[in-house]
Parts: sequence; structure tokens; C-alpha cells
Amino acid sequence: MNGTMKIAAALVAVGICAGVAQAGDRNKIVVDGSTTVGPIAKAFAGYYMKLHPDVTITVSESGSGNGAKSLINAACDVATMSRPMKLAEKNAARDAGVLPIETTVALDGIAVIVSQQNPVKNLTIEQIRKIYTGEIRNWKELGGPDQQIVIISRDTNSGTYETFETKVLEGKKITPKAEYANSNGAIRQRVLSTPAAIGYVGIAFTEGVNAVTVNDVAVSVETVLNNKYPIARPLFMYTNGRPQEGTPLYDFINLGNTAEGKKIVTETGFVALADEKK
Repeated sequence: MNGTMKIAAALVAVGICAGVAQAGDRNKIVVDGSTTVGPIAKAFAGYYMKLHPDVTITVSESGSGNGAKSLINAACDVATMSRPMKLAEKNAARDAGVLPIETTVALDGIAVIVSQQNPVKNLTIEQIRKIYTGEIRNWKELGGPDQQIVIISRDTNSGTYETFETKVLEGKKITPKAEYANSNGAIRQRVLSTPAAIGYVGIAFTEGVNAVTVNDVAVSVETVLNNKYPIARPLFMYTNGRPQEGTPLYDFINLGNTAEGKKIVTETGFVALADEKK
């Protein structure tokens, strides 16, 4: 964790200790949802609270699906999500009198990661799909060592899982032999400690492991921005309605479009939004 993230995390902790924020309070912002967007939300919170000591921002990471539920149930002011809100979630929100408004805060590439001991450097989308469906079971089938592949997936409530399901699995089911982890960090740690493992994580979670090229394209800021990397996605914050301009909630969710916010996104390891062309 770099210095900026440590400061941000400490400031978020201060915000939490100062009192439990209640959704709907102008100067207390409750954030819940994606573990991928979590580091960005925490860094934004730390930065904003340093500038505005009267504002308390708490950030939880229960997964994109749970973030949507929290927003619908008025348990949070901001749902962080690493995938778009589903039609069923929008319908549930409508029934609850909630109007979800989407704000894109950053971009991400889902890195397919293996141990640094693994000599396999490139996989195609088809090969990754066959690994996760159980059709390819041993690394020797891919030019690697004679080892059974240990398959690690995000939990099914995760936005990262749903993006992977759409862009890689194409509707096919993951093998029952796969292990499931509830965060990007947990997958990274499992791959880090398991030479035969494979997993997938947000671009900011690749320290200590190898991100293979996918269809001969490396995951990077450049390949995400130019749409060449095949497993890329936007990252979102959802609110109930569009916040009034000038309020803490408005300023917080729109940090990703500011120069300082883009700097924070980059420092947390994600891909900042491109500057608007004039």
C-alpha cells in the first residue's frame, strides 16, 4: 500500500471512529459496495475529509450487489459498483422510490494473474474460458509445468465476477472445482502463495504476481484507455437521484472528473478517466 492509500485509510478510520454516519445526513456520507472500487472510495474519502473536517465519510466493501441493495434500502448514500446496475436492481429501486443515478469514477482492466513461478505468459480468452469451465486442467496443456491448475474465482455477488462472466465465460458455468474468494486481495494472496493457481483481479491488485497478456495484449493504463485490452470496464458510484451541485455528496462522487481525483485514481493503481477533448 503506497503512502497516499495509507493516509486515506487512516483518515477513513478517523471518520468511522468519529461516529456512525447515517445515510441521508448532508455532512455524513455512507458508502458501500465493490471491493474493487473500495480503494478509490477510501482515498477519495481521505482527501475530501482532510479538506472538509466537518464531513464524515464511511466506506464499506460488501460487494457490488450488496452496494446496490444498500442504496435501494436507504442504508447508504453511495453504492460503489464495478459493473452497471442490473435491470432487476433498477426495478427494485423504482419500487422502493429510489432513482439510481450512475457516475463513472475510473476505469479498470481485469488482470488474469498467475504465480511468478509460472512460465505461462500469455493466454487467449478461449484458453481462460476453458480453464475456468474445467476443459483445460493442467498447466502442461498450455506450455507450463505438469501441475493441476488451481482455479480461483471471485464470489458470485461480485461485480468483478459478473464482468468476467460476461466477457470471458460467455454464459458458460465455472467448474465446481473452482475456489471462491470474497475480495481482490484474497485472490491475489491465494495466487501469491500457490504456484499452480490462476485468478482474476482489478488492475490495482497485481503486486507480487504475474498478469498474463490476454490475446497478446498486456493490461495497462494505455490498453484500457484505447480499448485494446479485452477485459476492461468502467467503475461506478450510484446515488439516489442526482445530488445538488455544491453539496459534499456531489463533490465526492465527482472527484473522478477533477485533476486531483484523477491523480488519486492513478496513485491507487487504477485508470483515471480521460480528459474531455475541447
